[in-house]
Amino acid sequence: MASHEVTLESTIWGFTATGKLHTLSVWFILALRLMMGIAFFQSGLDKVLSGKFSAGGYLTGAVPNSGSPLADLFVAIGNTPWFVNFVNVAVPWGEVFIGLGLLFGVLTRLAAFWGAFMMLLFYFGNWDVSHGYINGDFAYMLVFLSVAAFGAGRILGLDAYIEQYEIRGEPLIERYPWTGYFLG
Repeated sequence: MASHEVTLESTIWGFTATGKLHTLSVWFILALRLMMGIAFFQSGLDKVLSGKFSAGGYLTGAVPNSGSPLADLFVAIGNTPWFVNFVNVAVPWGEVFIGLGLLFGVLTRLAAFWGAFMMLLFYFGNWDVSHGYINGDFAYMLVFLSVAAFGAGRILGLDAYIEQYEIRGEPLIERYPWTGYFLG
């Protein structure tokens, strides 16, 4: 098997990191995208179909008992009826749409951003540092960010086709480079 390595390099705050991707990397990036897509789609669909999802008790009861540094914010949200109603819709349907976006590779970076944001909120909501600051919610957040950073929607996903859709003879991604924040 011929090895075609790609070198990555990034500099942030004066620190440069470099590394080489293996030819199998593409399959692992795809696996991460699909894994998170299945997990979120299934979780959201279960909530939507049951019709029993309610965040109010969790926000006002479970979070304060977790010792979270954001407990007061979660309680304030839980005591605001219109916001609880919003969360009761946003969480299940957000999970469904994030899952679908990842499964089909559509608006992948946008889906991964919102997935990472939800996992950050879950991280602070499910606060438990008895075994350290890194838990499953934190790890999932990093997986979502990796999916976005690697442009995983271009790997057997529809984003690769959407980016090349021609508008006045020019690929969408070239005509409107800002779409790269949502696609890929």
